[in-house]
Amino acid sequence: MNMPVKEMLFGDLWEYAPALESTGHAQFEKRYGHFIDGEFVDASSYMKSVNPATEEVLFEFGVGTEADVDRAVQAARRAFEGPWGKMGGRERSKYIYRIARMIQEKARELAILETLDGGKPIKESRDVDIPLAAAHFFYYAGWADKLEYAFPGTTPRPLGVAGQVIPWNFPLLMAAWKIAPALATGNTVVLKAAETTPLTAMKLAEIIQEAGLPPGVVNLVNGAGSTGAAIVNHPDINKIAFTGSTDVGKIIQRAVAGTNKRLTLELGGKGANIVFEDAPIEQAIEGIVNGIYFNQGHVCCAGSRLLVQESIADEVVAKLERRIQTLVVGNPLDKNTDVGAINSKEQLDRITEMVGIGEAEGAVRHSAPCELPSKGYFFAPTFFTDVSQSHRIAQEEIFGPVLSVLTFRTPAEAIEKANNTPYGLGSGIWTDKGSKLFKVAGALQAGVIWGNTYNKFDPGSPFGGHKESGFGREGGRQGLLAYLEVS
Repeated sequence: MNMPVKEMLFGDLWEYAPALESTGHAQFEKRYGHFIDGEFVDASSYMKSVNPATEEVLFEFGVGTEADVDRAVQAARRAFEGPWGKMGGRERSKYIYRIARMIQEKARELAILETLDGGKPIKESRDVDIPLAAAHFFYYAGWADKLEYAFPGTTPRPLGVAGQVIPWNFPLLMAAWKIAPALATGNTVVLKAAETTPLTAMKLAEIIQEAGLPPGVVNLVNGAGSTGAAIVNHPDINKIAFTGSTDVGKIIQRAVAGTNKRLTLELGGKGANIVFEDAPIEQAIEGIVNGIYFNQGHVCCAGSRLLVQESIADEVVAKLERRIQTLVVGNPLDKNTDVGAINSKEQLDRITEMVGIGEAEGAVRHSAPCELPSKGYFFAPTFFTDVSQSHRIAQEEIFGPVLSVLTFRTPAEAIEKANNTPYGLGSGIWTDKGSKLFKVAGALQAGVIWGNTYNKFDPGSPFGGHKESGFGREGGRQGLLAYLEVS
């Protein structure tokens, strides 16, 4: 593995000694089945979970069958019609708050496990994923006994059993996004974690068990696509919440059509990060880097299209090329690492294929000149110039550390190019003029728009998309509505 380097203020390079996070106190089982009706149960078959940074098998996890899903749904239904459904909001909030506190108490262990199983840098797991997961439980614990104030003049009622399917890019955080509002509104849950990152979901199940949540309120069934399909198609589930690819979201939408199930989808994106000539350039460069290389680009709202005004394009590209050379790519457990491992071999192959397509289409590739580790799934931070709107790398979601750079002359052209995509999840605007920022933001077809920053999240702020990026909102008061019947 290469020695990590970072650029000094005056242009020289510093070499940093490895600063590895100790993993000795992070405990997990070598085999997990499912968590159903308050108990860990065996599975009929198992899959292997691999550490993407080393390609070593971490543990085995169960593959849920239709029978497993049915058992979980029945447990959730009993809990909804029994103790949880009869419990007042104030009592529910105590359980949710307890889960939040326990996540905080176990934060260091959870961060290590998230990094081992998913490949993201330890500093991101430690400083972003785990604190935000706890924050979502804290936030919704506060709403549990105030639902009538969230929607004045109405009588909010829970929907029943919520089926939830989450992705591999933010495993524990996505579980928190889904579970916390469902519990706050009085629903029960059957959740499936992604097949490449089920570890922190199982640790969350241990926390839920330790917190004394009534059996059946939260059930976690492991597995792959067939397990998720069993949840979506189960007739006794009242609401489906899915975060993942647009292609799978379309399949789910067709499956749910004609039923009484409520549905929210948070799908793919091809976010535009727009930099105007009056923007603070150095700050914008950091925002561009955070927008696309955070979590190896495994972010649905990533700023994977950079739209930069022509008058500053050369300067921005030069600074960006200089900046990516300072990014440390390597062992995710090293606190110096900026870009960790790609989540899976399958995803690495997808990224490699799309980069090859970009080069074949005539775009100019710029990659950080780093030596990648000999084992594991790694990809150097990359961006393309000379990209046109018709290029596949400018239209299709790559879901990796790959940026497409396009230029524009006027705000109207920037808006037109930003909206010229089937997606509509996240966008960023960089300008020194507030009036321009708000005018452009009002014209963008995106669910989340950042001003002079990127990839900032808060449990009190709703998140979701337009067009093929899905519908419905998670987070904030709006996140409650997805789990309520309001009349």
